[in-house]
Amino acid sequence: MTDERFEQVVRRYGDMLYRVAYHALRSRADAEDVTQIVLLKLYQQGNRFESEAHRKHWLLRVAVNESRRMLRAAWRRSAVPLEEWQEYPAAEDPAKAELFQAVMALEPKYRLTVYLYYYEGCSVKEVAAALRANPSTVQTWLQRARDRLRRTLSQDQEEEEGPSYV
Repeated sequence: MTDERFEQVVRRYGDMLYRVAYHALRSRADAEDVTQIVLLKLYQQGNRFESEAHRKHWLLRVAVNESRRMLRAAWRRSAVPLEEWQEYPAAEDPAKAELFQAVMALEPKYRLTVYLYYYEGCSVKEVAAALRANPSTVQTWLQRARDRLRRTLSQDQEEEEGPSYV
């Protein structure tokens, strides 16, 4: 792979890799580390991909694997402080910011599944391949995540409105 081609690939997929790692790890520094590791592996891999879709799938798979490896590391076993991911740039729309916070509070498998499907536009089959799960499992995770988000967001709305005396 030429340096010029590598730069094109980094510009095209670098942000996606960072976002995938960030959603898995909820830490900017760790997401940056994973992104660098994935890009280094890409550079070492060279140009051995059948197509651009194959390259994207490979990058997603490596990003997920590296994120999981980092989560399993002994020094990462402590909980991630809520403040770390709340520093993420807030959306202009308060509803979007509230939804983002609710997604980030989901369990990792649900959070990453929702992110890949809704934010990166991956199909259920692509998400399943990236997460090494069956497509039916991914559909179940999406349904459960939507149910949890619906409950969380409706509870938040009820709390804001206060008790109903009618």
